[in-house]
Amino acid sequence: MFYLSFPRGVKWLIVANVVAFLLEWFGALPIGSPFALIPWDVIHRAEIWQLVTYMFLHAGIFHILFNMLMLWMFGAPIEDTWGMRRFLEYYFVCGVGSALCVIAADFAFGDPLRPLIGASGAVFGLLLAYGVLFPDQTVLMMFLFPIKAKYMVMIYGVIELLLVFRIESPVSSLAHLGGMLFGYAYIKWQFGSRRRRPAYASGRGFSFDLERRWKEYKLQRARKKFQVYLKKHGSNRNPWEQ
Repeated sequence: MFYLSFPRGVKWLIVANVVAFLLEWFGALPIGSPFALIPWDVIHRAEIWQLVTYMFLHAGIFHILFNMLMLWMFGAPIEDTWGMRRFLEYYFVCGVGSALCVIAADFAFGDPLRPLIGASGAVFGLLLAYGVLFPDQTVLMMFLFPIKAKYMVMIYGVIELLLVFRIESPVSSLAHLGGMLFGYAYIKWQFGSRRRRPAYASGRGFSFDLERRWKEYKLQRARKKFQVYLKKHGSNRNPWEQ
């Protein structure tokens, strides 16, 4: 799945991440800087900016390439559906929520002095939102295996849950799960009840109202089937035209 759109929110997030990575690369912004997420510093030194800044730091070129590719692939269709403001709000809710989960776990069971960097928590939140918005869209899992988005989200969720118990892993699966958890909570809070479900659309006219989108999808399928039927019987007139 390659989505050709490049909306503003996704573009500026990628630009910000690349700029921060270049500063790291040339030594102007060390990975161990005050901008990485260190649970001890957030709680005991009130360095709360780390809840956001850690998302823009990466440990290496493959780390940032993977996260930015995922941000574009799954973030672009979400932003085109929700609009930039709601997309960015969701992205940062997932990222900050991921950080809060890591802080709580590190103080309870882990090492609160261990730094955390990367946009993976927010990106996994985007992955979950994509599975909710486009559940039957076929995507290439690991760029190899075609699978419906909803199943891919489930598989990744189970994998990350199992990896949480892996000792001394350089990858924080808890951060990934935290992003998905806060993403799910955001979606349920914003759109879970009919009372709170707005007719919210972006400039391209898409809406997040899943029930309406499903009805439109079924109507389009019915139109295509009817047009195929007419062609088989020698009629070229579009019955949907008035």
